[in-house]
Amino acid sequence: MSETTNDSSADDRNTIYLFGGLALMVLGAGLIAAHPAVRKAALAGLAGVLPGLSGKLLPDLAAIGPDVQRYLRLRSM
Repeated sequence: MSETTNDSSADDRNTIYLFGGLALMVLGAGLIAAHPAVRKAALAGLAGVLPGLSGKLLPDLAAIGPDVQRYLRLRSM
């Protein structure tokens, strides 16, 4: 009976290590992509590969400006 307990404990630990490693990879990728020069280079490379997708990744900030201002006015009421 102690063998099954040890096996399940090892499986649980391996699962935790797997998800912890994935979380660290996502965090690292986010920290790298947060740098403006890296983000600009990545989007330029992606635009070369997928030209129709580049406008969908970054919304036009001028287009959402009035919506944000209206939200802030409504929230302040």
